[in-house]
Amino acid sequence: MDAVRLILTSRRALAGGADTAEMMAEVWQAQALAQAIGSRLAVSGPPELRGEALGLTELAGRGCGVLDPPELDPGDLRAAQLTRLDDARETLLCLGGLLGEVGIALVGMASAAADETTYWQCMEAIDAADESRDRVLEMLRKLAAREEVLPEDAQDSPSGV
Repeated sequence: MDAVRLILTSRRALAGGADTAEMMAEVWQAQALAQAIGSRLAVSGPPELRGEALGLTELAGRGCGVLDPPELDPGDLRAAQLTRLDDARETLLCLGGLLGEVGIALVGMASAAADETTYWQCMEAIDAADESRDRVLEMLRKLAAREEVLPEDAQDSPSGV
């Protein structure tokens, strides 16, 4: 399935989460999806994104690691359904939005946490989601810089005259 469709599915599921356990499962799913997208970009994305994509993979993996993994059937794991990443820019824009929503959801859960363990899990996951989003924004900046350079290169080349 295309990355953008999976991200949109995650955004809807996160918005529809009813209780803390369901929300934590959706946060974990979002982080796992960010990890899978980072991995895909690191392997086959634009060369200038590969370092940041590796960083995203590590940070999102940390975001999964601080949370208790949800009990999911293998077919329900959205990250495992990722088969295509058609447009890196659109994917990163959508992923940045999802990670922002993850952070907001985690703040709400931390504020309402009934125990210290849940509170600290949320705090660590907020940090991971925020740093992951920073990586996504940096990749978007690099894509924008590349798009600015490409038209100039076309004008400087003999075929661009």
